[in-house]
Amino acid sequence: MTVAQTRPAEGSTSHERRISTALFAAGLATFATMYSTQALLPSLSAAFGAAPAHAALAVSLTTGFLALAIIPVSALSSRIGRTRVMTVSAVSSAAIGLMLPFSPSLEVLLAGRALQGLTLAGVPAVAMAYLAEEIRSEGLGAAMGVYVAGTSMGGLAGRVVPAFALGVGSWRWAEASISVAAAVCTLWFVRRLPPSRGFVARPAGIRTVVGDLIAQLRHRGLLALFGLAVVLVGGFVSLYNFLGYRLTQPPFELPDAVAGLVFTLYLAGTASSAVAGRLADRIGRPRVLLAVVVLMAVGLAMTVPDNLVAVIVGIGLCTAGFFGAHSVASAWVGVLARGNRGAASSLYLFSFYVGSAVIGGASGIAFTHHGWLGLVLCVAALLVVAAILVGALMLREGARRTEPGQVADALSRLDNLDREQ
Repeated sequence: MTVAQTRPAEGSTSHERRISTALFAAGLATFATMYSTQALLPSLSAAFGAAPAHAALAVSLTTGFLALAIIPVSALSSRIGRTRVMTVSAVSSAAIGLMLPFSPSLEVLLAGRALQGLTLAGVPAVAMAYLAEEIRSEGLGAAMGVYVAGTSMGGLAGRVVPAFALGVGSWRWAEASISVAAAVCTLWFVRRLPPSRGFVARPAGIRTVVGDLIAQLRHRGLLALFGLAVVLVGGFVSLYNFLGYRLTQPPFELPDAVAGLVFTLYLAGTASSAVAGRLADRIGRPRVLLAVVVLMAVGLAMTVPDNLVAVIVGIGLCTAGFFGAHSVASAWVGVLARGNRGAASSLYLFSFYVGSAVIGGASGIAFTHHGWLGLVLCVAALLVVAAILVGALMLREGARRTEPGQVADALSRLDNLDREQ
């Protein structure tokens, strides 16, 4: 899990371009696969006679097992190499994906999705450390941007492509469409990925790994950010997990393919991430976090009335707010990290996917028994917790900023006393 602090290898522009395009393809394939069943949940319920909470396990099991694998896989990559871990991860998850459309039952599908979660962990756990080792500093920002763009486009494609495919076939054809696309991207990744030049094996023992993790968990600011990741992504994924049911059932009764268009609202998150990052630099991270939590609350309230325009606008506001919060919080983790930043980043990713899996699945119980309003109340409670955590971060930041001023004031008073004497 330790991120090697090696100097990025010197290399040609073409070498670095190959790395960037390979990681773009890997991000596209990984995140398209990760959420490929989210738009299919109503269809899975209809095909297998499953309750929404049961069908939602097709998303939650994947992200949950991915969360469990993030830290061990990151540590493994320090021993055997980043490229090997990413290649095995991408190829194995693509192979599993190609078999999922043939699942004879929901239980088999869920087992396959859980296994796929374990295999998917290699790319998100390792990609950024790999880029830091292989790309020169002047090109690192651009390379990171290409990878993040791939993950963003993959997340969008993984939801929209199956939704469109539902217009012409069953959930099996829809899942097959994204699985084939992910397999093609995986082949692109494997063919383009060059041998590593900057990797230096740094085997980390269990004691070292645990020590790094404990050091991060002792930091109250980081704990608040980890908690924020859990509740915000949990609430956000809950909305999208069950939004399809709301749009395809009375009073809206939209076709599955049309309801799937709602996932294009993810584009609002692309814009809000950049805006939130710039605002955080100008007015401070805590204020921006509080603002985007309030924005999510306003959007959530707008989804309650049975008005399609209000629901769409509300989900758009929730999406913009969530991605803005994620952008600011993930960057703040790197600033507050003690010693091994890789450990802090791994814990943040772990919290992120645990929230997606546990809350995103459990909220289906509220939706099953109390409908959309019950789900909204659950997400509202999560936003209250998020506001409390942001408040704690604001108090901590305020105390940190006032301490130097208090010291300077005390020194000034002592100086005045000396002069009077």
